Amino acid sequence: MKYGRYVFLAIIIKLFATLSELSLPYILEHIIDDVVPGKDIKTVVLWGLLMFVAALLCRFLNVTANRRAVNNAHHISYDIRQRLFEKTVNLTGKQFDSFGLPSIISRMTSDSYNVQSSVQQFQTLCVRAPMMLIGGVIVSMIMDAKLALIMVVMLPVLIAIIFFVSSKGIPLFTAVQSKLDNVVRVMRENITGIRVVKALSKEKYEKNRFSSVNEELTKQDIKATTVMAIPGPMMQLSINIGLSLVVLIGALRVNEGLAKPGVILAFLTYFNMVAMGVMGMNRIFITMSKASASADRINKVLLTDTEEHLKNTDDVINDGSYIKFSHVSFSYNESIENSSGFYEGEHEKSLDDIDFELKKGESLGIIGPTGSGKTTIINLLMKFYEPDSGKIYINGKNVLSYRKDELRNMVGAVFQNDMIFNDTIRENIAFGRQFDDKRIWEAAEDSMAADFIKNIPQQLDYVAGIKGADLSGGQKQRLLIARALVGRPDILVFDDSSSALDYKTDSNMRKAIKEHYPDATMIMIAQRISSIMGMDKIMVLDNGHCIGFGKHEDLINTCKIYKETFEAQMGSFEE
Repeated sequence: MKYGRYVFLAIIIKLFATLSELSLPYILEHIIDDVVPGKDIKTVVLWGLLMFVAALLCRFLNVTANRRAVNNAHHISYDIRQRLFEKTVNLTGKQFDSFGLPSIISRMTSDSYNVQSSVQQFQTLCVRAPMMLIGGVIVSMIMDAKLALIMVVMLPVLIAIIFFVSSKGIPLFTAVQSKLDNVVRVMRENITGIRVVKALSKEKYEKNRFSSVNEELTKQDIKATTVMAIPGPMMQLSINIGLSLVVLIGALRVNEGLAKPGVILAFLTYFNMVAMGVMGMNRIFITMSKASASADRINKVLLTDTEEHLKNTDDVINDGSYIKFSHVSFSYNESIENSSGFYEGEHEKSLDDIDFELKKGESLGIIGPTGSGKTTIINLLMKFYEPDSGKIYINGKNVLSYRKDELRNMVGAVFQNDMIFNDTIRENIAFGRQFDDKRIWEAAEDSMAADFIKNIPQQLDYVAGIKGADLSGGQKQRLLIARALVGRPDILVFDDSSSALDYKTDSNMRKAIKEHYPDATMIMIAQRISSIMGMDKIMVLDNGHCIGFGKHEDLINTCKIYKETFEAQMGSFEE
């Protein structure tokens, strides 16, 4: 373990700190019962100094151990988040879908925090609480075995209260987390869709919807907190009864000469120590239960196999094509999970028997209704998912035999809802790649982004807002296209990336790309026929099937849906 020796050192320091704390009542008892009656001032002072040093040592060791524990826990939590992030970015599309974005975020935040808390407590409370419990009982037994029986009898009562209530309370807190998830979901929906809410004057409706889930959370939280609050007064009652018995029976034993006054005072302190030890064990039980569940969730991601397994390394073709889909079929839900694991299910295919090829430098436009499989073609081409059947080739080589970095360095892509980062325009285009400003400006010119960049303060050094909030939709799309162009890739992929551009800007951009990137093979998904009608080839998709393939002129005569779409769009445009 990377931090094993640091954790071990913190535990050892906490061990000695607890031993020092346990020694204080014993020293006090010795001073009261044995040293003071001797009336030797020097001896009293020496023992007083010893107790003072023990108290200082206890304080110093506790502070040192706690600081080390916090430091170790934070470093371990940092490493967990770092490993989770590294693992997440290497998940395949199917693996990422199986976890889901909200769950991934939750594992990196709340789950890693739960593990951090448990690691911290493991180094401190997991040492102190058992030692207080066991050590207090042992020392008490040494001092006065009969009086210690009161403590021994009270322990099972305290432990029973804690574990009984904990067994009831933990499921209640699980339900609280579920209600909290609902609150977060509604909050995220409203924050993301705040403009729609305002535009439709639905503020009151959304306020009531949030109030409903918030009320459910509050009720569940009160219920869980009330149950978990039960041990406090019950334990305090038990402790007070025990303390009263210690004082009563101790006084009788002192009166009969069977015990000394200092023993009673020490017993009272040890009794409180033992009680605090039991309370600490309760906290450990709850924290470790939460952390165990969180650790399992984290491990499911960390233990996911993201190693790249190259396939069909000898599967090559030499038919002159550059991009080739050979009878490709795919479903996002080919397997679904149930209580017994995964089983094969019958699902409507996202793509069914897609077969086409492009030569180097050719362009393909893809059009079709929402959910027809347009983006899925791109996902398969870039190896985000693997086809259920059929094969995909790039430059005669099976896509599955390319390494991910090799394949994606060949592609410049713009996807729907791509991200503009809270960084400079320069970094948003270069995206961590080492390109000089000349290269960046060239890409900005070709994407029609240069004009607006020159008119904003600081130009390339201008820092865009979070998600490009201070940029228009068209400005963001042009920056994203510049990001794809700046690497001068062999393959250009545009997934509905010009929907926010006006017709003139869209047309000028396509002309610039055709002129300056003549060897790039381009695939463009669009909703507007005007964006793709000049492509070398056009594919019309419907429910995962290719219902038309060819040039614009051919599809006007052979594909009814394409012709109707053309007439609806271009007729409206001409008007």
